[in-house]
Amino acid sequence: MIRTLYLFASAAPPVFDIAKVIEDAQTRSWDVCLGLTPTAARWLENSLDGLAALTGHPIRSEYKLPGQPDVWPPADIILVAPATFNTMNEWALGLTSKFVVGVMAEGIGKGIPTVTMPCVNAAYVQHPQFERSVETLRGAGVTVLYGEGGFVPNRPGQGRPEGYPWHLALDAAEAVGPR
Repeated sequence: MIRTLYLFASAAPPVFDIAKVIEDAQTRSWDVCLGLTPTAARWLENSLDGLAALTGHPIRSEYKLPGQPDVWPPADIILVAPATFNTMNEWALGLTSKFVVGVMAEGIGKGIPTVTMPCVNAAYVQHPQFERSVETLRGAGVTVLYGEGGFVPNRPGQGRPEGYPWHLALDAAEAVGPR
C-alpha cells in the first residue's frame, strides 16, 4: 500500500541530504510530497526541478492562490525535519505565515500523525521558548525527536550535518503512520 508522506524541511544544513531521504522514504513505500520553508527553497533552488522529478509532485514553499486546485494528495503523515529553532517556535505559537508551518498547524487539528526532529544548536535551546515549544507540540500529539533517542544539539559552529539522524525520523514516521 502506498502512503503519502508530507516531508517538510527548514533551512538547516541537513536539508542538503533531502534527495537521499526522499529515496529512503520511497523504498519504505511512501509517496513523498516535499515542502520547504522559503529559505530552504532558496538554498535548494538549483535542485528543485530534480527533486520534483524524484517525488513526482511539485515542490511547494508558498501557499496556493485562492481557487487553485491542491496539487498534492492528502497526507497520511507529516514529517518535519530538519526543523529549525524558528520553525519549531512558529509552529508551536501558531504563526502560519509560511506554507509548511500552516499545513503543520492544520495537521494537528486534522489529526494527521506528525513527527518532527529539530536541528538547533545548544545556544538556541537555552532560550526559554524552545523548551516551551517542544512541550506544546508534544502536548498536541506531535512526536518530537529531541534529546536522547532523537536529535541532540551541537555547540554553536560545531554542527555535523552528516550526523543528523535521518533514519530516526523515518523510523518514527513508520511507527506512527498508517500501515
